[in-house]
Amino acid sequence: MRTTELHNLLKGKRGIVFGVIDSHSLAWQVACKCVQEGADLLLTNTEQAMAIGQTQQLGNELGVPIIPCDATQMADIEHLLNESMNVFGGKIDFILHSVAMSQNMRRHRPYTNVNYAYYNTTLDISAVSLHKLLQACMKLDALNEYASVVTLSFIAAQKFMDTYGDMSDAKALLESIVRNMGGVYGQKKHVRVNAISQSPTITRAEQGFKEVQYFHRFAEQMSPLGLASAEDCAKLCVMMFSDYSRGITMQTLYNDGGFSQTVMSGKFIEFFRDTMEGLNTNNKDEI
Repeated sequence: MRTTELHNLLKGKRGIVFGVIDSHSLAWQVACKCVQEGADLLLTNTEQAMAIGQTQQLGNELGVPIIPCDATQMADIEHLLNESMNVFGGKIDFILHSVAMSQNMRRHRPYTNVNYAYYNTTLDISAVSLHKLLQACMKLDALNEYASVVTLSFIAAQKFMDTYGDMSDAKALLESIVRNMGGVYGQKKHVRVNAISQSPTITRAEQGFKEVQYFHRFAEQMSPLGLASAEDCAKLCVMMFSDYSRGITMQTLYNDGGFSQTVMSGKFIEFFRDTMEGLNTNNKDEI
């Protein structure tokens, strides 16, 4: 990750980052940036994910504690929050919820032929886990006033995207939970809850899908600013955790270079024209 000027935006703040599994994780980029900006941090993931990933190694690299937690289990979440407050010596100032998984997608099941047991698990892991986390935070009074909770979403929550399957439904539910729990928690204790809809970004989860490289090339050409990088996402998360965003809650912020708002860009027209002219030339040669 590039070395950038630091501002200690999170100095004195305590936070939890869910979902670090390897160095390709968006959660890892966020964790690094939070530590660089002065935060006291704790990492968490399921024991299964930690067994197959690099969570422990990366936690050691940052010098931060790790507490296993299955974000679908209330007992695990409450244990994590209590232990975190013991480690920090006080309440929590920010949380990154970077939790998502779909067995239907992993097994390449089309949206019209999902396994409904997998489907329910997708919703539970990828969306309802945020509801459980926030409900547990309220029950234990684990968050400081004006604490910030951020979850990671994707444009498929709002628009049709072929091949994204049941994860589209999960992300739509996730954004609804952001609005509803954000409204309740904001009134209760001024806690902020927001989602970041990130540009298409190569992560461990995406590496298994051969179509991803083509979609990323398309999105890069369609985005007026180009795709937002993982580091861009990390910087935005730091800003959302900081006091500079105390008036923002219940929002889905599109960190995507304008991709979500673009019907057609000049870059894409040129790319498409050159591609089609190349195809026409090849066809003529064959004739």
